[in-house]
Amino acid sequence: MAASEVDVFANEDKRTLELSGHVGFDSLPDQLVSKASAQGFCFNILCVGETGIGKSTLMNTLFNTTFENEEASHYEQKVELRPHTYELQESNVNLKLTVVHTVGFGDQINKEQSYKPILEYIDAQFEKFLEEELKIKRSLFNYHDTRIHICLYFIAPNGHSLKSLDLVTMKKLDSKVNIIPVIAKADTVSRNELEKLKIKVMSELVSNGVQIYQFPTEDEAVAEINSSMNTLLPFAVVGSVDDVKVGNKMVKGRLYPWGSVEVENEKHCDFVKLREMLLRVNMEDLREQTHARHYELYRRCKLEEMGFKDTGTDSQSFSLQQTYEAKRKEFLVELQRKEEEMRQMFVNKVKETEAELKEKEKELHERFEQLKRMHQEEKKNLEEKRRELEEEMNAFNRRKVAAETLMGQALQGCSQQPFKKDKDKKNFFSLPSACSLTSGRNLN
Repeated sequence: MAASEVDVFANEDKRTLELSGHVGFDSLPDQLVSKASAQGFCFNILCVGETGIGKSTLMNTLFNTTFENEEASHYEQKVELRPHTYELQESNVNLKLTVVHTVGFGDQINKEQSYKPILEYIDAQFEKFLEEELKIKRSLFNYHDTRIHICLYFIAPNGHSLKSLDLVTMKKLDSKVNIIPVIAKADTVSRNELEKLKIKVMSELVSNGVQIYQFPTEDEAVAEINSSMNTLLPFAVVGSVDDVKVGNKMVKGRLYPWGSVEVENEKHCDFVKLREMLLRVNMEDLREQTHARHYELYRRCKLEEMGFKDTGTDSQSFSLQQTYEAKRKEFLVELQRKEEEMRQMFVNKVKETEAELKEKEKELHERFEQLKRMHQEEKKNLEEKRRELEEEMNAFNRRKVAAETLMGQALQGCSQQPFKKDKDKKNFFSLPSACSLTSGRNLN
């Protein structure tokens, strides 16, 4: 059958048939719900904001619990991401929640590269999921998905516009993750200032081309509420886990000398709107957008880097085998080129080493010849000195023998004379001196 005939049959309208009785596949949604409930869900939140802006407090307020959080310092040398995973349960629905905090964000003097650790963390989670997908034996059913589903970007309220760090960071992240900007600690500014700040923030986001998450309006069931909530972004929120007494009831809020701020009072802040949009209405859409939009973009770029494409230059589909063979040929060519480069580098290194060794050998030979000449000269000098010393010793021995002979003769002559008077004795005792003079003259 020709390909054109297949296309014709594929494009034909499908027939709709009526069933004569109950079959049972109408329970498929119930089966899906039952399976999903048994498996549980995962949801991952990234909180980006300066130290002390209220990220941990807002998370505790959103999920009505107290998470274990480490105190962060304002003197961190670099930005660090700390993920914490928790098991939550509500009405037999299990949720594996991961909250990732950016520690040290905005605390450095040079903030130019502050967004990089965040970007690298998001890409690392995409890479882990892609590696699991590309495994021959994969288990996505039991895989813990750590991809970031939503980024809550906390904006400081003590300003009249966004900081350059905020704009740069959100611009770098908008193609990687769903971003919802929130104005933190909204109870620290007046209502008029808050409205002006909201307008200014949205104006700067639009003028700088930052794409934030828009609540979907395709579904008629939530189109109206999502459309109205899109106009209220960014949400101005207040977080608190403390109970304060307002009238005759206890509510979550903050107590001040001038009054109290109720977290769940929509006249005081937008916390209820944020919780409604984030958890109760659009939580699944955030998960779908992460997979269908952000992850697919990352996956496509990575596969194109690996040589995989949907179509070639002639608009024909690529097969996996063709892609593999083409990539293998490229790899072999690159491998041969690298081998040739390494071989040439090795040959050059050997030549350089040989030249260095020859130069060293030449230097050593010259040094040896120099030492040899010095040794010969020193030996010659020592021989000359030894000869002179021997001559001096021989001369000394000759003089010694002559002196001893003269001394013996003098003593023998003196012993044969008779004893005389004291005057003669004096002459006798002066005889050795005369003998000594005679010996000295003979020696000289």
